[in-house]
Amino acid sequence: MKRDSGAWLRYALVLGAAFALLCTSAWSKDKDQSDIQKRIEESARVLNEVMATPDKAIPDKVMNSAKCIAVIPSMVKIAVGFGGSHGKGVASCRTENGTWSALAPITITGGSWGLQLGGQAIDLVMIVTNDAGMQHLLSSKFKIGADASAAAGPVGRDAGADTDWKMKAEVLTYSRARGIFAGIDLNGSAVTQDKDETRLLYGSFLPFQDILDGKVAPSPGSEPFLTAVNKYAAQGKEHGALENYPGSSVGSR
Repeated sequence: MKRDSGAWLRYALVLGAAFALLCTSAWSKDKDQSDIQKRIEESARVLNEVMATPDKAIPDKVMNSAKCIAVIPSMVKIAVGFGGSHGKGVASCRTENGTWSALAPITITGGSWGLQLGGQAIDLVMIVTNDAGMQHLLSSKFKIGADASAAAGPVGRDAGADTDWKMKAEVLTYSRARGIFAGIDLNGSAVTQDKDETRLLYGSFLPFQDILDGKVAPSPGSEPFLTAVNKYAAQGKEHGALENYPGSSVGSR
């Protein structure tokens, strides 16, 4: 009888451990997916806030001509002397028919932030301006300054037509620290596909190029960012991109 009781006890302990492991795994996956959704919503918030200040916003001309738009909310810069950076965000590219692609999770790491002391969070928006820059992004890994040139973008919703931003850089950058716009140097930073978050977002790994070429349907929860992109990139709106997002309240600016 004691032998049977001991066997049942061990069996119950094994079942309990297995159940706990299963619950922990499910909780961890749910938390990771929640983190991705929060990052998508934060990316949309950053873009909306940047564009809400007319004299400091990204020019309409830049947004209307953008090939790809990437946002990294709360990118961390940590430095004692010369430091580095790390952040996660999402990107979308304009497809051949003018609509915007599903979201591709990205990571940006590296780069010098200059001589400074302390840590700070930066909201970063990157606008890919031409086909060459888009091809670098589609490669799923490129280094700013080596593979693609970057420069701080012009500001002001109604920036003049004489702006020569398109000839200067393949990537225009806009950054904010505590709500204040501040220029940063991203040369040396590497932009890569976040493969782990891609699996979580779509249920399996999908090639970066397939996502950004429009071969993949937007994942549930993508609407906040795609709605913001369509709102400010007029060509996407003109091609009826919002028809894919039922319930969107986006209208003309």
